[in-house]
Amino acid sequence: MHVFIDNKSGTPIYDQIYTQIKSQIINGSLKEDEMLPSIRGLAKDLRISFITTKHAYDELEKEGFLYTVPGKGCFVAPRNLELLREENLKKIESHMEQIAVLAASCNLTKEDLKAMLDFCMEDKA
Repeated sequence: MHVFIDNKSGTPIYDQIYTQIKSQIINGSLKEDEMLPSIRGLAKDLRISFITTKHAYDELEKEGFLYTVPGKGCFVAPRNLELLREENLKKIESHMEQIAVLAASCNLTKEDLKAMLDFCMEDKA
């Protein structure tokens, strides 16, 4: 597992940890039932507070990405395909909102956007 903390970022450190671990779970870099570094161990490696790391792990567990076995540690939860789909749908909606704003600033029509999407999807189907 790789986590990089950007101290110059305006994003809270716990959120950076949360986002990076979640992304690694979604993209399959972290496998189901894989043990994560201990909260204290990760905090020590990143040279941050134990509380900050615990906050990130707690959020991941609350959202179903991790589970904890008392006395053993934290593990990647079995992949919930519906949860992963919902996460991706939220990302797509966010990108589409940004596209709509950019398209309006360029006076693009819905047809223009549909043509662009069709072109992008040709290789994916």
